[in-house]
Amino acid sequence: MTEMFTTLGTWNWLIFGFILMALEVAAPGIFLFWLGLAALLVGLLSFAIHPSWQTQLLMFAVFAAAAVPIWRRLAHSDTSVSASNPFLNKRADALVGRVFTLEKPIIDGWGTVRIGDTIWRVAGPDAPAGSRVKIVQADGANLTVAAA
Repeated sequence: MTEMFTTLGTWNWLIFGFILMALEVAAPGIFLFWLGLAALLVGLLSFAIHPSWQTQLLMFAVFAAAAVPIWRRLAHSDTSVSASNPFLNKRADALVGRVFTLEKPIIDGWGTVRIGDTIWRVAGPDAPAGSRVKIVQADGANLTVAAA
């Protein structure tokens, strides 16, 4: 086993890194990618400084451990989709504050309103059909309204 470690070289780290990245493609989970990247970094540094096998293993451990917070920071910083369209997959939330006309009267607290090509169930104070109502809350597919 010691002989294997003493023969660790640049090419071994590069091959190990590519194998880990290939395994990531076969079984995605983003974990093996970062270990592969750490192995590639050790391999590239080994070209320049020719460290001992103990130093190579230490560099791999440090790079692999440093990859976790870097990955978390990169994963959480990708808010471009939610920033450009904050109501993506929250269609009902986008309706809060808007005013619509009741399609069917609100009787015993329930009625309907047509928004585009969709009929939504609304809850609120009794009102006749054709009344203008403002959406004050969205709870799943049910909207709570108040007189506008």
